[in-house]
Amino acid sequence: MNKQDMNDHELQQLLQQQPPKPDAAAKSRHLAAAMAAFNEQRQVQENDEETLATPDVATPEKNNSNILQGFLQRLRLTRDTNHHGTNNIMKSTVNDAINNNSFDNRPFWQKPAMISGIAASSLAVVAGLTFMQHLTIDSDQHELAARIAEQAPIEFELAKPAAEAKKAIPEPVIEEVIAMPSAPAPILESPADSFAPEDTNTAIALEKNEARLATVAAAPVAKMSAPVPALQRVAGIEVQPQPVAEFRDRFENVKENTVVAVSENPVSTFSIDVDTASYSFARRMLNNGLLPPKDAVRTEEMINYFDYAYPSPTNRKTPFATYTSVMDSPWKAGNKLIHIGIQGYQLAASEIPQSNLVFLLDVSGSMDEPTKLPLVKQSMSLLLDTLKPDDTISIVVYAGAAGTVLEPTKVKQKSKILAALNNLQAGGSTAGAEGIALAYQLAEANFNSKGVNRIILATDGDFNVGQTGDEALQDFVERKREKGIYLSVLGFGQGNYQDEMMQTLAQNGNGTAAYIDTLSEAQKVLVTEATSNLFPIAKDVKIQVEFNPATVKEYRLIGYETRALNREDFSNDKVDAGEIGAGQRVTAIYEITPAGADSGLLEESRYQKESKPAAGKSSEYAFLRLRYKLPTETKSNLIEKPIGATNNDMKNSLVQQETNFATAVAGFAQLLRGSNYTGDFTYDKVIELAQTNKGNDEYGYRTEFIQLVRKAKIAQ
Repeated sequence: MNKQDMNDHELQQLLQQQPPKPDAAAKSRHLAAAMAAFNEQRQVQENDEETLATPDVATPEKNNSNILQGFLQRLRLTRDTNHHGTNNIMKSTVNDAINNNSFDNRPFWQKPAMISGIAASSLAVVAGLTFMQHLTIDSDQHELAARIAEQAPIEFELAKPAAEAKKAIPEPVIEEVIAMPSAPAPILESPADSFAPEDTNTAIALEKNEARLATVAAAPVAKMSAPVPALQRVAGIEVQPQPVAEFRDRFENVKENTVVAVSENPVSTFSIDVDTASYSFARRMLNNGLLPPKDAVRTEEMINYFDYAYPSPTNRKTPFATYTSVMDSPWKAGNKLIHIGIQGYQLAASEIPQSNLVFLLDVSGSMDEPTKLPLVKQSMSLLLDTLKPDDTISIVVYAGAAGTVLEPTKVKQKSKILAALNNLQAGGSTAGAEGIALAYQLAEANFNSKGVNRIILATDGDFNVGQTGDEALQDFVERKREKGIYLSVLGFGQGNYQDEMMQTLAQNGNGTAAYIDTLSEAQKVLVTEATSNLFPIAKDVKIQVEFNPATVKEYRLIGYETRALNREDFSNDKVDAGEIGAGQRVTAIYEITPAGADSGLLEESRYQKESKPAAGKSSEYAFLRLRYKLPTETKSNLIEKPIGATNNDMKNSLVQQETNFATAVAGFAQLLRGSNYTGDFTYDKVIELAQTNKGNDEYGYRTEFIQLVRKAKIAQ
């Protein structure tokens, strides 16, 4: 056999040999050690990053470099795994192959060095890809954290459509949001949530292993609505959104008054309402760029927030004068508006009685905000300046429990009263019922039979200890009012404002309800209108209007939904109704469809006969009745007057101007509520009507109203 034949024979033997088995146990040990070192270093880096107040972009790069170096160092040990301590490699065979120049002709599985090199190179590539992936995630993480930290707080309008909500959020972030299929969005109590501006250190949870990295792919979110998911994936990273402020304001769910056929029910009865809380709460929402909740808008409180130039009565025995006016409806052609104005008697300085006041102040943890307890202190300080030196002040506070911080003290000791106020701090739960009970005890102990005895409750209404139900507190307050102690409520704050509770206490405590959103509003309620809110001139004031079926086909009372009374309640002196303070005025507006007009909403009855005008009544639209009691009396008095179709108590231009402005406010309130009866009336028409009839705006309230209408137009 020649040399060539021998080479061919040896080559054939080499080809028939099986590839050597690597030392799997040794290789596995080294690879496991390399991965353990890699994961250990990675865990150390993540722990260090969690302790940093501000993300440092340079730190992850340095740590990742160290991790990779440690991994590759361990990896080098695996390159000799197939031949260290092994006699199966057949070194002589390899040497012979090299000497015979047959190296290039052998298959790759018979090249142990090459196999080991390929394995090592493959692991190095995997390590490099892993390193680059973590480096990219770290870079994205810190870039995202910086971007989120710079975001301004975003406020969501109540029931805002998803498309509008997306526009309110910075576009670059939203476009990268990917929904997490395993973390569905929770249902929030109200869609009026916003990102909290204080928390800029957003927690970003990175993937802990490659199994979690594999879950990155998910369907992108096309639109983002107000509810925010518990986890979002941004740029491939799980992101815990910034905490959102819960919107837990509570308002009574009220259905708007509907159109009534005079032929079926010609009589409308309701209690007067001089509260103003609805207007100032709506103002706060609009100043924040949001439309108020529909149930927060009570039309009668919006209207009665403003002063109107109704002529004042001159006799205290008849504590108010009544005025009526008829005008065309600005939102329904063919319809008319009937205005009823009541002006209370204004007490002279010498007629103002002494006061026994108990400040009942909520100092619970929910009041620990700048617009709550600090504003309460400032408001009470303003009220002190309007009182007489011999008036008496007591202060009761409540949090987890109630306590007296100031025994009955004369106003002339103003410094002592202010010191007690300034020492108050917020904290704890809210035992409101216990505080109310203690306040009544103090008021009874210092009762002034010739003066005014009143509790002024300042709270956000969040009672969560003791009696917390509206009905239980209502029963308690009703029993106490019979003793001559009234309860007024001042609401503060937003996000946890319990308006329904406030209304329940004020209405049944023979008091008023106001909402203090600014120090300017405190000045208006407790200084400018102090005598109106503190000193009643009449109680249980009820209004009843009987419409003439011969001249009026349909009617609708605008507002006063929560003050409706049964027809028989009007003459029943046991039925409670609203109070009027010194100098206060009340406005009520009816929209009517005159008989024969085609602007009505109700179909004509097939079987109902048309009413014929009563003798001498053909010119009357309606008949007004008003009942009231003087503060110390138990029997009601009655005032009556017809409402003519042509006769008008408000013929002078000044009073007509006041009527038009009240109409503008009524239209605005209906638009905010989304009324079904405003036709083509718009915010622009509200502005035009209000601007034309603004009149002498001494305190700027009407100018502010016009600005609020503009803000509502933008918010919408």
